[in-house]
Amino acid sequence: MLLGIPWWVYICVVSIFLSGYMAVRAMIAERELDKQFIEREGNVYLERIEAERASKQQHHSSEQ
Repeated sequence: MLLGIPWWVYICVVSIFLSGYMAVRAMIAERELDKQFIEREGNVYLERIEAERASKQQHHSSEQ
């Protein structure tokens, strides 16, 4: 025993730090997934806007 502290206390401390590390790693991965989702949805929205704009231009030019 180091400094008179039982071995299971060391295991608990290491487990706490390991848990914190895993939580931070999961948070970073979640943030990356959110960024990818937002980017994908933004592209879908922009494509829809472009299609609507093209439709309006086609409709507008056919009236003249």
